[in-house]
Amino acid sequence: MQIAIDGPVAAGKGTVSKLAAKRLGFLYVDTGALYRTVSVFCDREKVDKNNENSVVDLIKKFRPRIELRNPNSSEIDGRLCTVLLNGQDISWEIRTPEASQGSSLVSRYLGVRDYLLDFQRELATKHSVVMEGRDIGTFVLPKAEIKIFLAGKIETRAKRRQLELQSRGEDVSLEKVVSDIQMRDRQDMERPLRPLKRADDSIEIDTSDMTIEEVVGKIVKLVKERLKNE
Repeated sequence: MQIAIDGPVAAGKGTVSKLAAKRLGFLYVDTGALYRTVSVFCDREKVDKNNENSVVDLIKKFRPRIELRNPNSSEIDGRLCTVLLNGQDISWEIRTPEASQGSSLVSRYLGVRDYLLDFQRELATKHSVVMEGRDIGTFVLPKAEIKIFLAGKIETRAKRRQLELQSRGEDVSLEKVVSDIQMRDRQDMERPLRPLKRADDSIEIDTSDMTIEEVVGKIVKLVKERLKNE
């Protein structure tokens, strides 16, 4: 079974998707982590992420090996998933504001999206998945049985992201976080290639005034009802 969860930054996609997948016994797939990994790879190779040709040529030449899996018993440190780049654990390196902004840049490039697309779809054919990102329901898994679009007020989303950053020792003002999120939203929604948008057949959930457990519970209920009717 395929569950597609889309939405803007800090809408709660990662935490909600991981918990829903765990409760359902499905594989959790964080596609945003894949683009963040490409961003980190570009930084390590000192490639300008604003230059599409340079980024795509780098990916084609070196074909970085990206692995994504649920954390094992020695990796229970608050991470949503474990991400390896050429065998090295970069699970926390990809969670910086720089990696977030960089992922929004590289995700605009067709060569990057195509490089990661087959990997994403292969996972969804081999496992029952909860896959989250920004174009899952509209493009990656257009035939997903259940599509969810998580939304939220920007003030609420900014406070969540600020708390996340502060928990990692990063001192950042709420005003700066709001500005960063506004910029990221524009980049994601206005890019010409597979922009962030709600699929016509998706169910929108505004998480602004909901607890994580309430959102997870609603999604799990939808899935169980669908399975019961099949």
